Amino acid sequence: MAGFDFFAAKPSQGRKLHSASGQAVLVQRGAGALSAALRLAAGVGLCVASAAAWAHFPVGQCKALDEHTIQCKGGFSDGSNAPGLTLEVISYDEKTLVSDKLDKNSSITFKRPAVPFYILFDAGAGHTVEVDHTQVGS
Repeated sequence: MAGFDFFAAKPSQGRKLHSASGQAVLVQRGAGALSAALRLAAGVGLCVASAAAWAHFPVGQCKALDEHTIQCKGGFSDGSNAPGLTLEVISYDEKTLVSDKLDKNSSITFKRPAVPFYILFDAGAGHTVEVDHTQVGS
């Protein structure tokens, strides 16, 4: 087990206090200190990475250009575009009516299906947005 030095609270006993705070401190020495530092750094790194991964989520908006044509635009909540994001138009009986990827402008235009449908933007790993045909504005 790695050794520990405990600096007592009474300098009169010939021991030192922590110079910055004047408080008694516990100091870990040897390989254990490096291991603890690495564990701390790894933990902080994981927290930062997970925060970055959840920093934005997919968004999608669809509008009717006319009574026969719908245009959808996708992106992320941080304002970035999403070219290549998968978009599917799915009927209520779960048949895929349109399946394509957003273009370089993060949009796609398609013919309005004759049956009730919903539009699914899929950014992967459970990050999806659904727009019901009743929500398609003009």
